[in-house]
Amino acid sequence: MAHNYAINDDVHHQLQGPQGRATVKERSVYTIVSCLPIESDGRPRYRIKSKSENVERVVTEEQISRLG
Repeated sequence: MAHNYAINDDVHHQLQGPQGRATVKERSVYTIVSCLPIESDGRPRYRIKSKSENVERVVTEEQISRLG
């Protein structure tokens, strides 16, 4: 499996609540900073940076979606 997003792509990130449940907080806009190695189970990972806060996260591809 290859990465579906590229560096500098803007994406939505849904924050995760306890035990992986999505929180009710609105999705935030992030920018892809780097494409990380694919995990052993085949999931692509990314480092993303918030456009509104000074926050960076490492996420798997299923945790983000395209703006639109």
